[in-house]
Amino acid sequence: MYRQTYSMIEGTLEHPNLNRWWGFGQFKTKEKENALKQFKQEIKDFATEEQLKDDTYCKRWLIARDFDVPKAVTMFRNSMEFRKKMKVDELVSNYKEPEVITKYMPGGEVGHDKEGSSIRVVPWGDLDMKGLMLSCKKLDFVKSKIVQFERTLKDINKMTEKLKRDVVGQTIIFDMENVGLKTLWKPGLDFNIYLSRILEDNYPEMMKRLFLINAPKLLPVLYTMAQPLISESMKQKIFVLGNDYQTTLLQYIDGEELPAYLGGKKTDPDGNPKCTSLICYGGTVPESNYLENTDAYENMITIELNSGEKKYIEFQIESPESILQWEYKTDKHDIGFSVFKKENDEELKEIVTNERMDCFNLTIDGIITVNEPGTYFLCFDNSYSMLTSKVVHYRYDVLSS
Repeated sequence: MYRQTYSMIEGTLEHPNLNRWWGFGQFKTKEKENALKQFKQEIKDFATEEQLKDDTYCKRWLIARDFDVPKAVTMFRNSMEFRKKMKVDELVSNYKEPEVITKYMPGGEVGHDKEGSSIRVVPWGDLDMKGLMLSCKKLDFVKSKIVQFERTLKDINKMTEKLKRDVVGQTIIFDMENVGLKTLWKPGLDFNIYLSRILEDNYPEMMKRLFLINAPKLLPVLYTMAQPLISESMKQKIFVLGNDYQTTLLQYIDGEELPAYLGGKKTDPDGNPKCTSLICYGGTVPESNYLENTDAYENMITIELNSGEKKYIEFQIESPESILQWEYKTDKHDIGFSVFKKENDEELKEIVTNERMDCFNLTIDGIITVNEPGTYFLCFDNSYSMLTSKVVHYRYDVLSS
């Protein structure tokens, strides 16, 4: 299961020689060195010069795929396509996350550990995941996490330059005080798993250590539900600390970098030991933030799909390189969604693959660049449901270049 300790964590506090870093508890072998050379050779046509020069960066992809080079190359290529699709560089410069995420998504960076890695504190117990999902679009959660991880990567590079040695990963302190049965709300857990998979696929080996503190009695249940996310190597990085967690944290983190409420010396300028200027503590999201109470929701078009039915929404795109964006949700249950283009022979070509989503607790949104003018269709698919009809609310926009 996970590792449990009440005083000391196995390992060393000495700064590792990261030129020899080959993953948690792993060592350099001739086979791994050859895999690194082969990986660089395989990605040279679509990687940047900076990426190819950074051995630690390249090792992340190999470690995530157990040094299986073809799998690591596929993972890297898919991630580069994901970056292009999400326009990650533009996101980092221009994206402003919804205020409700800023105010109610728990977590924040507080400093650096003794090895130079950033420290993120996540007070999970006061997370109102249902309120957040009812108040935000799916894509905003994804974009917000991308920007967070890009900032972490930037900090890693900055600390590597400052300390004149490689810095690897992030230390996370996961505070589970106040975690209760509301945490077991399945749509929220499923969506957190979805987000975590996206991050694991595009930011591999970013977690150096995860300290769990104030663990509740239902931790084994939560751990079982999170099993799909937890690889064998990740298990070795998870430490469940007991009542004397402050002592263990201070073995890895200087007091000046650790919030006072966790046993350190760091406070806000006004003396607040919880460092609320750095850490968001979550809380209940007011219903006034729910999307169903906004003008955007009221302007959606409503349709009903009978059991076993598909509906196609036809529209025209007049200009090449136009932007198509959409959002939708149901009153209850899930729905399938895809986008088609009508070809010359009147057949429909799928350009956004059908995805069946639980979208009654979360507004699903998306955006693509459409290269060719023509006739297009949004498709809402209830063909898999033989007994249940669905009410769908949707809107779309076409922005010409």
